[in-house]
Amino acid sequence: MKRIILSSVVSMMLMGSPVSETAELNLVLESTPPREAVQLESNKNGRIDSRDELIAAIIHVESTGNPDAVGDTHLDVPSIGCMQIRPIMVREVNRILKKSGSKKRFKLKDRKDRDKSIQMFNIWADAYHRDSSFEKMARNWNGGPKGYKKPRTEEYWAKVSAYAEVSL
Repeated sequence: MKRIILSSVVSMMLMGSPVSETAELNLVLESTPPREAVQLESNKNGRIDSRDELIAAIIHVESTGNPDAVGDTHLDVPSIGCMQIRPIMVREVNRILKKSGSKKRFKLKDRKDRDKSIQMFNIWADAYHRDSSFEKMARNWNGGPKGYKKPRTEEYWAKVSAYAEVSL
């Protein structure tokens, strides 16, 4: 319930509706667990400064943290979990692991596990985005290998970065 309220504030901001900074700050402090509230104290610049913050923002935008979320139901194969991972990404992460000589492999059911989803994201990001901006990482996560070039991922980045302005 608290996440829905926070999402409303982000939506209001994206649509240009006035929201006072005091209301935003109070809402964030009341809506977040203590660990996230501490992050708010340390990151008052309203931008994403670390991969962990990027991941937190992506999780919020993709599923509001719901590990059982199912998206892209209009497609033949839906995305699942807090980071909305599709089977092709699981295969790609396993390919990266195999190429690096690792014996570790992920299963489709791992998409519903928050920690394993984050591990998959980090393996993918380490393989393809060591020197990329957080914007490029997020837009490619949403739109595929050339996602950063697709106009539709600009809106996705706006949502991810807006979450940082309110919550990180």
